[in-house]
Amino acid sequence: MKMTRTAVLLLAASILLPIPFSCAEEQYTFELDEIEKKPYHVGGYLELRPTLLGLDRDAAVYKLRFYDRDEGKTTEQITSILQLDGSLEKGIARLFARANFALDHTYLGWDSHESLFEGYLSLKPGRSWDLRFGKQTMKWGKGYAWNPVAFVDRLKNPDEPDLNLEGFFMASADFVRSFDGSLKTFSFTPVLLPAYGDMNDDFGEAEKCNVAAKLYFLFFDTDIDLMFLGRGSRSARYGFDFSKNLLTNFEIHGDFAWITDFTKTSVQETGRTLKTESDVAAFLIGMRYLSRQETTYILEYYHNGRGFTEKETEDFYSFIERGHDAYLSQRSDAILQRARTLSESGYGRADSMRNYLYLRISQKEPFDILYFTPAITWIFNADDRSFSVAPELVYTGITNLELRLKGVALAGETFTEYGEKQNDYRVELRARCHF
Repeated sequence: MKMTRTAVLLLAASILLPIPFSCAEEQYTFELDEIEKKPYHVGGYLELRPTLLGLDRDAAVYKLRFYDRDEGKTTEQITSILQLDGSLEKGIARLFARANFALDHTYLGWDSHESLFEGYLSLKPGRSWDLRFGKQTMKWGKGYAWNPVAFVDRLKNPDEPDLNLEGFFMASADFVRSFDGSLKTFSFTPVLLPAYGDMNDDFGEAEKCNVAAKLYFLFFDTDIDLMFLGRGSRSARYGFDFSKNLLTNFEIHGDFAWITDFTKTSVQETGRTLKTESDVAAFLIGMRYLSRQETTYILEYYHNGRGFTEKETEDFYSFIERGHDAYLSQRSDAILQRARTLSESGYGRADSMRNYLYLRISQKEPFDILYFTPAITWIFNADDRSFSVAPELVYTGITNLELRLKGVALAGETFTEYGEKQNDYRVELRARCHF
């Protein structure tokens, strides 16, 4: 049904494009009814992203993906995304939905997929209560590039941490109270997340009803959260986070998660699979600083207790090499298929190892160039000393249009995480039109 999905995406775009929004400079007029709050909202963006990938033909992940084909030194990819969000309010009720439609063209041809990121009913019977039912994202955690305490959310991709994530179907509530004194705000957020049949089937073990909760305190101008997820589809886990402005332009933050009975599957070079179960910790500590020259610095250290050690990662890449040799000599891809399954279940994650550093530096309107923001992002694997570096240029001088040119270069020795990625570099241009 790929072409049918593509047709749905193109039909949605054709319906939305005639809507009177503009991606160019326009004249504004003032009308009184424009400042009155409307009971509905419709918005979103349409994005086009062509990408050039420089392939590393000697890398293990390249051999895993392209062992039966020759893609040359480079390959291209075109991604188009239509993301829609809308809300409708009536009395104490509010409906909200966010849908994402994507159409990709890669070396495999055309593919499309659509997802309901969020879709829920919110009821506010009083000032202190907000009840929600449906597909939601909770956004627990204070980390910018990673979110180890996001027990009922999907994990961020540190290469694109600002992207909206798909939620899970759940029922939640927010109870909020304000006070005078050292404790200024308190809130309690219980969550009920069922995993039955097709509902939340990618959250973990099926036929479970998962219970989670978060307590929030604004105490001495410090944001503090305590959260837990009871044993169910996943093992029990407990966490806390904090955020504190030491100065008006200097903020520190941190997350800590304790995960019980975590099961990790690793593979030895010989192909023997090992399963270990233990309690592990994941945490980050970070800061954000804005200089007088309007340069923003974001620095984070992340420890991922669920990740693989340097030896476990080296064994995985050696296993791929062994499988690739077997394919060349015997035309058997059985080992590579096993390696592909292991990659999808953990080794292929964006943060598959244990210790990382993240640094992002962005400068607003340098040399008085209006609407122009250059930035650079560095992600360093502290275990094997491989890294990625990503410079980017962003221009927003055209109404409702954002243009971004981004490059990503990967570097590392043999059998390191970034050294064995399928790409040596990536260059992409993103044009995103908001409405």
